[in-house]
Amino acid sequence: MATTDIQQLTSGVPKVIDPKTHAVLDYLVAGTFLTAGFILRRRNPRASGLAFANGVAVLGATLFCDYPGGVWPLFSFKTHALLDAMQAGMAGAGPALLGFAGEPEAQFFHGQALSEVGVIAATDFAAA
Repeated sequence: MATTDIQQLTSGVPKVIDPKTHAVLDYLVAGTFLTAGFILRRRNPRASGLAFANGVAVLGATLFCDYPGGVWPLFSFKTHALLDAMQAGMAGAGPALLGFAGEPEAQFFHGQALSEVGVIAATDFAAA
């Protein structure tokens, strides 16, 4: 999916999230996933692994983006939009792919994926 596709799909949504705010949200999301990974370690190892994978993915996409809050700018904020979409897919599909879709822990990932879609839709990726 190209960035222009994301822009077209979300064209009716007000772009109220600027790059700096998006970076703050990304660090919060990364921390949430990493914390969930530790909390779920003993109770559900598959959910824990998925939480760690999502946390590392979000943290990496944040650290290496050229927006305010990025540390080592290797790619653009528009590329970050594509990474966000892939991470949302990983969070949403992960419980089914890892065999715990019917367990309570799956709801956390589905909620995080839905939240990510909302953030993607409301972010002004052209502002960078």
